[in-house]
Amino acid sequence: MAIERMDNVGIVVDDLAAAVAFFTDLGMELEGEAQIEGDCADRMVGLEGVRSAIAMMRTPDGHGKLELTQFHAPAAITAGPTDPPPNTLGLHRVMFAVDDIDDTLTRLRPHGAELLGEVAQYEDIYRLCNLRGPSGIIVALAERID
Repeated sequence: MAIERMDNVGIVVDDLAAAVAFFTDLGMELEGEAQIEGDCADRMVGLEGVRSAIAMMRTPDGHGKLELTQFHAPAAITAGPTDPPPNTLGLHRVMFAVDDIDDTLTRLRPHGAELLGEVAQYEDIYRLCNLRGPSGIIVALAERID
């Protein structure tokens, strides 16, 4: 038995519409939205009374997906600092390959995106940066230098 593929990465957000707008302007496509609740959701998540809204976003090539989830009940909690630094243990960053970092940053700044450092160049291969997006998510961008 083997893994067939990685299906998606789930991210809990505090404002689903804002997160969808951010990732849409990044270049992802909204695949669908749904309201999730009931016994199956409670059993899967391990909480009682789950009511949430999800939005499934996919990359233009169709291979990468993010499942953005806003919990209405029980309310989402913050486990640590509101905006944890990049060296915090655990899953906290998603990286995207982009064709133009500067243009991408220009599109994302109106959504509150802020660089954590600066755009840096790795040898003659990549321009790279980390930025903070909706709900404190760290989003990394990589532009290949040709």
